[in-house]
Amino acid sequence: MSQNHHYDVVVLGGGTAGELVAAGLAQAGRDVALVENRLVGGEARYFADLPSKSLLLSARRGETWELATARRDELTAHLDDDDAGAALAEAGVTVLRGWGRIVRPGVVEVDGTEHDHTDLVLCTGSEPVIPAIDGLADVPTWTSDEALSVPDLPRRLVILGGGPVGCELAQVYASFGSHVALIESAGRLLTAEAPFAGEVLADALRRMGVDLRLGAELARVERTELALRLWLSDGGTLEADRILIAAGRRPRTAELGLAEIGITVPPGHGVPVDETCQVNVEPDAGPMPGGVWAAGDVTGVARTTHAARYQARVVISNVLGKRWEADHRAVPRVVYTMPTVYSVGISPGQAEELGIDLLTAGYDLAATARAAVEADERGRVELYADRSRGLLIGAAAVGLYAEEWMSEIALAIRAETPLSVLTDVVHAFPTYGESIESPLRELAERL
Repeated sequence: MSQNHHYDVVVLGGGTAGELVAAGLAQAGRDVALVENRLVGGEARYFADLPSKSLLLSARRGETWELATARRDELTAHLDDDDAGAALAEAGVTVLRGWGRIVRPGVVEVDGTEHDHTDLVLCTGSEPVIPAIDGLADVPTWTSDEALSVPDLPRRLVILGGGPVGCELAQVYASFGSHVALIESAGRLLTAEAPFAGEVLADALRRMGVDLRLGAELARVERTELALRLWLSDGGTLEADRILIAAGRRPRTAELGLAEIGITVPPGHGVPVDETCQVNVEPDAGPMPGGVWAAGDVTGVARTTHAARYQARVVISNVLGKRWEADHRAVPRVVYTMPTVYSVGISPGQAEELGIDLLTAGYDLAATARAAVEADERGRVELYADRSRGLLIGAAAVGLYAEEWMSEIALAIRAETPLSVLTDVVHAFPTYGESIESPLRELAERL
């Protein structure tokens, strides 16, 4: 077993959070090593956000599949991370290629070589959940990794899961001519969000020809001579050339050696962090030379790329001794379909679980002048206020460009802006932003 020199900070995982943490700390003068066994830049750059948004844009433009995949592959650098690695090296980061594992307090091993460190930052991201379904392991399947990187356009595609990833990919492949069926065991899409959001999106997908099988589960699948045969729990059947598994993701914590430093993580859960993104370490594991931190999907908190970027900044600040407490109350959740689904803050379902006395006010986008200009009247916005506190605590919107014009609501929730101020804001005409004025006034009157 060989040993390398001591680093001020070792970052496990080179995705969105890890890349930012490593570069930021190196630029602040720390000796930093980043450990990555796949591609520097991570899922968001190569297998998630960038390629999916590129394909969705190509679909809106009416481009061919060949042009769309060429644009996507150019944007993802043809899965070549040389430039990303070079940028980190230029920032002063040592990139260690391989799988990193904690072997004892203050030491990680990367493919047989041990590296000492003071601070340790966990940024290992998340991984797809593969459901245990009879026959699924014996037939051709994709996760979003393959669906967003290969050149294939299946004639018949079945998607398992009606969450954000499943909905975006259903729209992508249906737009380019695949016959798409989507199976979701719940009775609606986007179960974590307001019911109307899933309903509007379901209508949009059906109009594109997507076969939605809601309230059913995949019970069994087998390979036939010409296709894949799927049996559903409701008695229905489907045939497909490919199955795309989009049944959720879980924090990647297995085989990291977390127990060696007193970190216990139940299966499927994230690494527990406090408000500074520092990991709770049991003291009986032995003294740590510095802190253990985590950022991104591995925390299980607000699992989005923009949340990972935010948490990375929090970690950098705290490792450098400048205390910064993360606030996740207003992290947007966006599904970049047409129309866009945007949610922020507390959802109605969460409010019910928390026992919050919720006031709801909504407005249909069809009533805006901008909808008439765009000739697209799909969509609605809903705002949610806590009656006891008199504050806006959540919102949801489905409509064109919602990810842009709802940002002021995220700020209002984060800043706890009084409704009296929000109702006094003047929006440009004609914009979709005007749609929030009526529900804001309604909430102010009812509180």
